Amino acid sequence: MGFLDNSGDIILDAVLTDTGRARLARADGSFQITKFALGDDEINYGSYNKNHPSGSAYYDLDILQTPVFEAFTNNSSVLKFKLQSISRTNLLYLPILKINNSGSIDGTPLYTDGDYLITCDSNTERESITSLNGVLKGASASTGRYLVIDQGLDTTEISRTFTIDSDLKETQYLIEIDNRFGSIRRGPTPASLSYIDDDNIASYYVSSTDTFVEDILVPTSTEGTKSVLNGPTGTRLIFDVKASLELNSSTFLFTQLGTTTTISGVPCYAISTNIRVTGVTTGYSINIPVRFIKAQ
Repeated sequence: MGFLDNSGDIILDAVLTDTGRARLARADGSFQITKFALGDDEINYGSYNKNHPSGSAYYDLDILQTPVFEAFTNNSSVLKFKLQSISRTNLLYLPILKINNSGSIDGTPLYTDGDYLITCDSNTERESITSLNGVLKGASASTGRYLVIDQGLDTTEISRTFTIDSDLKETQYLIEIDNRFGSIRRGPTPASLSYIDDDNIASYYVSSTDTFVEDILVPTSTEGTKSVLNGPTGTRLIFDVKASLELNSSTFLFTQLGTTTTISGVPCYAISTNIRVTGVTTGYSINIPVRFIKAQ
């Protein structure tokens, strides 16, 4: 892995993912490229200088000449912010995803360290940890606490009472989580697993046809605080996490990949990771910080 020199001509550097390379290696004539993605993860648009003394041709020169990583095949490490194409030219605001930390509806506020805690066994759930904000009971059959993601326009320039345009409304979400650590569910209902890639990242597609996705009702004056978005809203994603059997029954992954810490006076093993949520319609994605914990 290295940097590409962008000081001269613009370079397009494209590679197959690990999965694509594996399918190409079959050499049975069935391999064909049907999808590709572009991203701007390493671009700092703050470098755009519309006051450059040499004129408009130099406004974006610093951006174009910024060194970027050469393409590499690990799909879990690249293209965290994919580009999207929108044909409409009358949009002033684009929809986003935002974590609902208000505690309203089914939400649970973040733990004070800025992440969510997921307990991995019944012993941990008997400790005082479970009374803290941001704790999901990953070993219990039903938790009563959920991760809540609101989708819509986060602006005060458009009233919440307006209905979001149908082509900006998410009806399906992709949830990605390290399969070694946990799986996606809502209470006792597990999400349908779509696939697990070569990096052990499990993908779950959930939609408005199941219990994970709900419409956010157009708020009245008394309901407005239930959404964390300031403008017209689309849908709400609600889910929680079940700890894996490996984390529940042993400390092996904790000693290999994690650390030790003390939470509310309880010594714990801990593994920090992210859960990525992507809106299938718009491609907007966010990373949710979580920490799997197990009392020592």
